[in-house]
Amino acid sequence: MAANAPVWRDPKRYAWLLALLIPLSPFLGAVIAQGTGWPAGWYVGVAIAFGLIPLLDTWLGDDVANPPESVLARLEEDRYYRWCTMAFLPLQYAGLVFACAQWSTGALGPAASLGLALTVGIVGGFAINAAHELGHRKDTVERWGSRIALAQCAYGHFYVEHNRGHHVHVATPDDPASARYGESFYAFWPRTVWGSLRSALAMERARLARLGRAPWSLANEVVVGWAMAVVLFGGLVLAFGLRIAPWLLLQAVVGFTLLELVNYLEHYGLLRQRLPDGRTERCRHAHSWDSDRIASNLFLFHLQRHSDHHTHPGRRYQALRHVDDSPRLPHGYAAMVLLALVPPLWRRVMDPRLLAHVGGDLGRVNRGPVRHSSAPQAGTVP
Repeated sequence: MAANAPVWRDPKRYAWLLALLIPLSPFLGAVIAQGTGWPAGWYVGVAIAFGLIPLLDTWLGDDVANPPESVLARLEEDRYYRWCTMAFLPLQYAGLVFACAQWSTGALGPAASLGLALTVGIVGGFAINAAHELGHRKDTVERWGSRIALAQCAYGHFYVEHNRGHHVHVATPDDPASARYGESFYAFWPRTVWGSLRSALAMERARLARLGRAPWSLANEVVVGWAMAVVLFGGLVLAFGLRIAPWLLLQAVVGFTLLELVNYLEHYGLLRQRLPDGRTERCRHAHSWDSDRIASNLFLFHLQRHSDHHTHPGRRYQALRHVDDSPRLPHGYAAMVLLALVPPLWRRVMDPRLLAHVGGDLGRVNRGPVRHSSAPQAGTVP
């Protein structure tokens, strides 16, 4: 850098703190509901995630600016960004404990309790995104932070499957977290939930077998994740009573379902080709759907720059880059999640985009395991 060149500063440096609005939403719901007497205030997490963020995405538009290559190393070493993600965790658990205290009284009523469970579940889903960022790091504290964040949704196997499974098999029929062409979210959900768990267990059994260790022990990362969830849920039930148990379970399902909705749209229909030697081509920018909508990217720590994440999985969120050659979603993740819940609308919007991306060649889309034994066939959708 030239001696008199201006020093680059991250224009979004303090905007990343917006992500902390999500774990504060249970408290915000209490202020709205109790301060105004409007029980629907407990649904504030739903309103923020699927109302406010899509509106901000529409209003603020896209951000395609990248930090200069010369500052990437300094940017990644700046510990401020690590604390932005780590700060999510105490707020996440404060909100969970607060919600349990509300449910335990029985005073909210079913509709308000449901709203609070949905809000807390959305916090848990966003917490899995924070866990995703932390789980890719080498720092021990951040890795444990990832495990802690996952415990709320009892989804500790994600720590194993995402890093060692999904990043290896992404955009292939072998990846349970890559949605196939024409597959609805409702078909994808059971396949990815059970498939990811089976994959994580298999990888841990194989790893421990190589080490000569017993598969069912605290040396197993999946068992550690389960143990953390059991301790957390058991402790909360002991502290607040059995009345909270159904709501605890519901918020966990909401949380990991939100994760799987995001998984569904990140690689829908995209396929890495098999090379003549039988290997799968390397993951490229063309194998992830990106979005440049700025609000969703701020709330999700640049998760929407997903193609750069898969190309450089060790790169921290603040240094992820917009790339021109990745396929683009028509809106931010928050809006696309809603679209995924309505399969006919999803296919009407996304199938033409997918086919345009592959030049109409159905041999270049992920249609499931049949692709292993059949040669690529060109064609278009009728």
